[in-house]
Amino acid sequence: MGTSLSAATKTFGDNMAAAAKGKAEAYFELGVAYSTGTDGVSIDMVEAHKWFNLASLAGMREGSLLRTEIAGEMSREEIAEAQRQARAWITTLGAAPVDMRRVA
Repeated sequence: MGTSLSAATKTFGDNMAAAAKGKAEAYFELGVAYSTGTDGVSIDMVEAHKWFNLASLAGMREGSLLRTEIAGEMSREEIAEAQRQARAWITTLGAAPVDMRRVA
């Protein structure tokens, strides 16, 4: 039995809410959703890279591994955009200072 669209949308919404609180697992799950087109979203490698990057910065090794994997399928411009978006997310959260050189 597959996941219904309403359940997928709820999962995505729950992950977005948790991400807004800085939860590493939510960052990772959003990266998975965008890289695979699950949870009611379309595949978007820039978004996936952004979320995996944030998961990595939050200490999730799996985020780093998947960020590296999908970067191999992206242009330099797409990676640069994902990095800009990750920096913007950190700024929006008002998170504790982060070494922005690590936002790779």
